[in-house]
Formats: sequence, C-alpha cells, structure tokens
Amino acid sequence: MVAVVGYALDQLTKAWALRALEPGEPKQVVGNLLQLDLVRNPGAAFSFATNATWVLTIIAIVVIGVVCFIARRLRSWPWALALGLLLAGAFGNLTDRFVRPPGGGQGHVIDFLRLPHWPVFNVADMCVVTAACLIALLAFRGVGIDGQRQHDVPDNAS
Repeated sequence: MVAVVGYALDQLTKAWALRALEPGEPKQVVGNLLQLDLVRNPGAAFSFATNATWVLTIIAIVVIGVVCFIARRLRSWPWALALGLLLAGAFGNLTDRFVRPPGGGQGHVIDFLRLPHWPVFNVADMCVVTAACLIALLAFRGVGIDGQRQHDVPDNAS
C-alpha cells in the first residue's frame, strides 16, 4: 500500500508540475526556502551520472526485483514501510525513464522541488532518501526483516 500511495503521489505531482510550471521560471512557495522549478534530469539523484541513464534504468529494475523478492519474507512493519518507500521511488523514476523523452529507458526524470543549496528533486527522490534512512536505522538497530532483533553472537573461535 505504501508503494502504491508513494508512486501515485509521485506521478500526480509530476503531471501537475508539467502542466503548471515552465523550465527556468521558478515559483516561490515559501520565500527562498521552497521553490517550484521544473527540471528534466537525465541523471540520478543530485544530477549524478547524467551520461549513464541506461545504467540507472538497470539499477532501478534490479532494486525493484530485489525488493519484491525480499517482500515475500517481510514480517516487520518498519521494514515494510522502508521497502514500500524504496519501491515507490524506484518505480516513480523508472516510469519517467520509459515514458518521458527521449524514452526507451533513457527518458529524463521530472524534478520540480528546490530547496536552498540542494539539487532539484521530486516525490520519488524523497521516498528513496527516506527509505535509505529507515533501512540504515533498522540495520544499525539490528532489526531483521522478520521483525526480530539480531543479538550479538558470542565468538567461540578462541
């Protein structure tokens, strides 16, 4: 459900941005804190890898496959939330890669949210970053996908 809602929000906000915004004409929402600025991004988050669009497409497909494989064993709502957000973000930007010009897995991702000193981003990017933070926190706390906390195993090798 998280993946469906996140994906829908991403696609709806991108469709709105394409109708309401013009490239190079940012609109202030909250002074200089938040601006709406339409950008077609051929790269990854923060405009990295702008010449590796196919690589990013393949990575997104692999991430989606891995998440779907892991999801069958989930017994933890925090992991379900994290992986649902990751799935929403990966699907959201992957959709752009296939349906936005130039298309065919090389399309440009629609970004439109701008904060000071930060690259332009979208809802899918927010989902991926939030998922990464949750996954890191869960891993750091030793919470498995089954919801059980992993305990330190004593070293019997000595």
